[in-house]
Amino acid sequence: MKYSSHIPVMVKEVLDILDPQEKGIYLDCTIGAGGHSKAIMEKMRGKVKIVGIDLDEEALKIAKEELKEYKNQLVLKKENFKDLFQLLKEEKISCVNGILYDLGVSSMQLNTPERGFSFRYSALLDMRMDRKQELTAGFIVNRAKEEELKNIFLKLGEERWAGRIAKFIIKEREKHPLQTTKDLVEVARKAIPSGARKRRIHFATKIFQALRIKVNEELKNLNAALEKCPEILCTKGKICVISYHSLEDRIVKEVFKKKEGEGKLHILTKKVIKPSLKEVKRNPRARSAKLRAAKKI
Repeated sequence: MKYSSHIPVMVKEVLDILDPQEKGIYLDCTIGAGGHSKAIMEKMRGKVKIVGIDLDEEALKIAKEELKEYKNQLVLKKENFKDLFQLLKEEKISCVNGILYDLGVSSMQLNTPERGFSFRYSALLDMRMDRKQELTAGFIVNRAKEEELKNIFLKLGEERWAGRIAKFIIKEREKHPLQTTKDLVEVARKAIPSGARKRRIHFATKIFQALRIKVNEELKNLNAALEKCPEILCTKGKICVISYHSLEDRIVKEVFKKKEGEGKLHILTKKVIKPSLKEVKRNPRARSAKLRAAKKI
């Protein structure tokens, strides 16, 4: 299994904020290839416990291999991070000392063509984090009404040409189903005026982002999970969230502010933390990353 292309983002910043302690329990809500968890284990020489969760079974297999040296201090679970209460109850854990979210889609998912996350490859329109769920991007593209498609692209992708793209999808799927990523890219190419296609980012980026978020209910699940975090943190426990677009970051900012107002959290990052220029040069995926953190009072 090839996964060497995944580089964890802002590892030093995460370690500095979480400041892991011996015998502490840390919850990695999006363990992916295990990069951040491995950094914590290495720093603490395995003298911590990490509960790592992910919806992606392939990611969990990779994390298990990457962290095999620390298998006795590691619990891996295929779970949705909105179900944290039940997960910790099953593990008989009353509270954790730190929580980490590294949101969005990982490099290994983007670089696996058959997952359908990337417009760089021709593959079926899938985009499921959990490959056992029924809803796929292809189902949405071929079954949703025009107004629903427009709202998905506008609200979840902040796509300026959302209405026009939705209209073109309806017209195109009357001729034949849109089955592949290539099919969707071609519709977007027709729908978005040539001048607007010459943006810094690829013209299909926001459409794919919106569909991925919808398929996996990412924003809804993030909001639900963050609301619960103060309840599962030990006193002085810390939470770090790395987001990659404004919709995610807005939810993190608003929930942290709300919980601070309720006297449950103290925000540690009055200004969002961004990766250094050196890190972005080494790992271009980090360029849009934003880190926010808070501590339980």
